[in-house]
Amino acid sequence: MQRSALKRLLEWKVSGSRKPLIIRGARQVGKTWLMKDFGEREYEQCAYINFESNKLLKDLFVQDYDIKRILKALEIQTGIKINHANTLIIFDEIQEAEGAITSLKYFVENAPEYHILSAGSLLGVSLHKKTSFPVGKVEFLDLYPLNFTEYLEAAGQENLLGLLHEKDWKLIRQFKQKYIEQLRQYYFIGGMPEPVYQFTLNNDFDEVRAIQKRILASYEQDFSKHAPHEIVPRIRMLWNSIPAQMAKENRKFIYGLIRQGARAKEYEHALSWLVDCGLVHKVHKVSKPAIPLKAYEDLKTFKLFFADIGLLGAICDIDVKILLKSIGIFEEFKGVISEQFILQQLISASGLNPFYWSSEKSTAEIDFLLQYQDKLIPVEVKAEENLQAKSLKFFVEKFKPTLAIRTSMSDYRKEDWLVNIPLYAICGLKDFIRNNLQYI
Repeated sequence: MQRSALKRLLEWKVSGSRKPLIIRGARQVGKTWLMKDFGEREYEQCAYINFESNKLLKDLFVQDYDIKRILKALEIQTGIKINHANTLIIFDEIQEAEGAITSLKYFVENAPEYHILSAGSLLGVSLHKKTSFPVGKVEFLDLYPLNFTEYLEAAGQENLLGLLHEKDWKLIRQFKQKYIEQLRQYYFIGGMPEPVYQFTLNNDFDEVRAIQKRILASYEQDFSKHAPHEIVPRIRMLWNSIPAQMAKENRKFIYGLIRQGARAKEYEHALSWLVDCGLVHKVHKVSKPAIPLKAYEDLKTFKLFFADIGLLGAICDIDVKILLKSIGIFEEFKGVISEQFILQQLISASGLNPFYWSSEKSTAEIDFLLQYQDKLIPVEVKAEENLQAKSLKFFVEKFKPTLAIRTSMSDYRKEDWLVNIPLYAICGLKDFIRNNLQYI
């Protein structure tokens, strides 16, 4: 399985200013596999330590941060003679060993020649526990579920993927139904590596759903195992309310849907825990569509999304036939699935930080509002080929953005005031924005 993050790791390896790199992401998005695969590809040997399962080395950093002593302990435990020229050191679940994160600072200062990768599923949570963090001494890479581009490659659809890279819109239009078929499969399977891998082996949707259910169960076990005891019930209640939150016509998150009378201050810690674990994504509203968007972020108003579209379908028990055949009864929730899909592609494939905007009386809403350099890009999401874009047109007439995008099941087309990009081609959005703004 080819992950686009491998390119980033290769750049890190050859960088003259390389620092220890921390890979962040939810459980089971493939962090361990990525690190090991990279080690096998690019190094003669790999010294791998998982601090969650390796009890012996959990206290390795408590005594001091003497690099020679630490390296000697790693060599004894792994049986590998660590050489900075040919060895990749991997600290997995790094937050489980007290002082391990802090030790990265001393590697940078006293032994910068060593190549160190680390990862932690609950790293964001750990950093709120007064952990001494080596600010400026580490690099980060955020890993998400497979985006649609990675999924097509894993599914053996390199030819379809090639057309998207080439932006051969005429030929893409000819194979539209194949793209839609793959997209709907992705809606069900999602991007978690294990379901994707198993589906490529046997095309069994029932097995995919069983794996997704196991992943969801493991997340719920994490609530009890790792979250502060006093907020576990609130985490569960909030987690279970997300499908209902997403199904509302007004997608703004409402605490009252968790339970009657619930208030933000009661559930803020629980929500932060889910966000820090990478299990949900918050997309904040902006009070004003202006540069920089971050300055106009409304911290109290946001939409909530799952980490993965397949897991969203699993927690809602959406049958595979509904997604593959787009049965009419599914119409109202179809827009939610499409928004979830676009959100994942924006953050994982394009590295963009989306916000959203709505008018004062909520008569118009832009699903996603992006900032690219000094330009604002509104993006409206349509689940099918319905090309009415009243909110987008209102926004364009009022704020006159340089580029406006609608994404739908319809073919690529350029109009006077917007560009329609097929949902299945949205992974290349950042390059598309860059090229179009240069042309303009």
